[in-house]
Amino acid sequence: MNLLGVLEGILFVVGDEGITLSKICEIMDISLEEAKNLLKELRSTYENNARGIRISYLGDAFKLTTKQEHKEYYKKLVENPENNLLSSSALEVLAIVAYNQPITRVEIDEMRGVSSSHMVRRLVAKGLLKEAGKSTMPGRPNLYKTTSDFLDYFGLATLEDLPSIDMSKYDGGEQEKDLFTSIYKEEESQDE
Repeated sequence: MNLLGVLEGILFVVGDEGITLSKICEIMDISLEEAKNLLKELRSTYENNARGIRISYLGDAFKLTTKQEHKEYYKKLVENPENNLLSSSALEVLAIVAYNQPITRVEIDEMRGVSSSHMVRRLVAKGLLKEAGKSTMPGRPNLYKTTSDFLDYFGLATLEDLPSIDMSKYDGGEQEKDLFTSIYKEEESQDE
């Protein structure tokens, strides 16, 4: 098995949360020395001028980051008005954060049912979300909240201007039961 490839994949999956050296050892079932050597080797691969990312050690964790010397291009990408349209996924993440902030990426993932790390990174890069400290949960994940740019983008003065949501209208369990029952009856009548 190509351990460099495994390490690269792990760094990609953990995204902006990063991963500690001890966690790399635990996940890959390798020694501390072996993990350090793999990180050095992968890091030297990324130092090549033909590569756009690097491995950085930030906040007691290793993570993939873009190269500082390319920032003018990334800035154009984020600031380009054509790229400022928000996808339904982006809107979903923004809504979850706006109504539940401060919130961790894992909590966003649980509400959406899919990974949100890439979308959270994009929204942070666009300035619509920002890190708002660390959670007290194990691993101390980042907390996210909306920014003043978020308010500007949606024409809101404050978060209190967000429309209120009456959750009592959404009894998902009863709707699912009715849907199942109606489908079941429909199938029954087709068999007759």
